[in-house]
Amino acid sequence: MILTSFAMAWGDLFRPGALRVLGLGVALSLALLAALYAGLVTLIGVFVPDTLTLPWIGEIGWVDDLLSWASLVPMLILSTFLMIPVASAFCGLFLEDVADMVEEAHYPGLPPVQRLGLGETLREAINFVGVIVGANLLALLIYPFVIPFAPLLFFSLNGYLLGREYFQMAALRRMERADARRLYQENRFLIWAAGALMAVPLAIPLLNILVPVLGAATFTHLFHRLRRTHQRLSPDG
Repeated sequence: MILTSFAMAWGDLFRPGALRVLGLGVALSLALLAALYAGLVTLIGVFVPDTLTLPWIGEIGWVDDLLSWASLVPMLILSTFLMIPVASAFCGLFLEDVADMVEEAHYPGLPPVQRLGLGETLREAINFVGVIVGANLLALLIYPFVIPFAPLLFFSLNGYLLGREYFQMAALRRMERADARRLYQENRFLIWAAGALMAVPLAIPLLNILVPVLGAATFTHLFHRLRRTHQRLSPDG
């Protein structure tokens, strides 16, 4: 069930809807990073004078220009760490579109879902990325003390977080919160395993930028399969 959902999600990744979400996430991230750099250069221009007088040397011109160019290097280094979580946050704004695309292609005839407002969608996306980044920053403090078990800790932690968050995203579109929680509890180990599988591309640079869209597609498939199994086994089903 997990591998089938994962394989189908990889196929969905190349559908126009998924590519659009990825493109939007990357483009918005680059725009934000460019705006941050432009703001930094502006602050340098405001607070740093054009010329600086040094003892025994005299006046040095173009100080602000020199600092502006020098700031490009740390900004590029910082962007390599910011790009993935920022892109993930932006992609999170459009994960409903990914789920819609998956359901339209594989599960036609479903009733419409209740949409979240922009504010709630933004809050959910930021909370999700914040939990992932915060938990992994804390784990970085632990890794040096458990070096042989660091990979196990990484996949266990992210398997739990990714599985819980993406399954909840998929389930709450189609179920009441109490029913979604019950379905999660009944299948929590399988969902954790699916999340751990999702942590594999998360650990690979550049490939990890695919995780938001890949996760949304994978857990949309997994949710529908689990719900069908639950309905088939339920006495009321």
